[in-house]
Amino acid sequence: MVHERSSQPRLSPSSYEDDIRAVLAPRLAHFEAVARHEHVTRAAQELGVPQSTLSRAMVRLEQDLGVALFARKGRTVSLTPAGRTFLGSAERALAEVEKAADSVRADADPATGKVAFGFLHTMGSETVPALLRAFRADHPRVRFQLVQNYGEAMIERLRAGGLDLCLTSPVPDAPDLVARRLDEQRLRLVVPEDHRLATRRRIRLAEAADEKFVTLEPGYGLRRITDDLCAEAGFTPRVAFEGEEAETLRGLVAAGLGVALLPPPAVARPGVVELTVTAPRAAREIGVAWLDGHPDTPPVAAFKRFLLSRRGHLLPD
Repeated sequence: MVHERSSQPRLSPSSYEDDIRAVLAPRLAHFEAVARHEHVTRAAQELGVPQSTLSRAMVRLEQDLGVALFARKGRTVSLTPAGRTFLGSAERALAEVEKAADSVRADADPATGKVAFGFLHTMGSETVPALLRAFRADHPRVRFQLVQNYGEAMIERLRAGGLDLCLTSPVPDAPDLVARRLDEQRLRLVVPEDHRLATRRRIRLAEAADEKFVTLEPGYGLRRITDDLCAEAGFTPRVAFEGEEAETLRGLVAAGLGVALLPPPAVARPGVVELTVTAPRAAREIGVAWLDGHPDTPPVAAFKRFLLSRRGHLLPD
């Protein structure tokens, strides 16, 4: 094998950092095979490439690196100290590539693959556990990576590739997303049990215009709905506290800190009364969203079909 030594890397200093991965990545398996066999012909036979092609690839690799990796004697080669150092790193890199390939294949397996699924805090106590229990009855080995967060954070994570699907409210309307409405949940005005309105069963939201409200923080879908409903009722809510959990807000209502617009609780909480809001119509739509144009793995496709089949029956009775 002809070997032309170059004392300097062929890559220019300005392009070296950008180009080195593109240069090395396709050649690592070839280098590892030659180093393991210490023979170019046998390595070429294993790789299924012409011996001359493999020889030229190794010469080019050394020229690009500016370092001799092999000492040559005919078609037999042995590693130089630099070659031995490079081999260790190459083997670790190839092992990581193989590990990554195994991981993505496992995640896509129809029977045992993974679904990255996000959902709202208020869906976590009953709705999502019930959904997973029903789905896993037919798909017992599918794995779930669950993320519980507020709507905008989940949409950001969806766009970043960290989620396959998310259950959110309001149902998003964006050109890069596909969203489907699944159900609707009525909201109630929650007041302390000793409040002036606590003897009522129904109320127009405008009657609470002078009250202090405890709400979720800006960015939460329920906060946006609360602000919109109050605006429709003709007032801007006076916010006494902004939190992250609906049940925390319900507890603060019981403590007399204010009133809140909230979905029904999983378990009735003492110290509060929950009033039906007659005007404006107080409800939130709940839907599932995913990135438009992204292909689904078999387990993600199965779970998406399952969610869509629950239209109108998503929420526990």
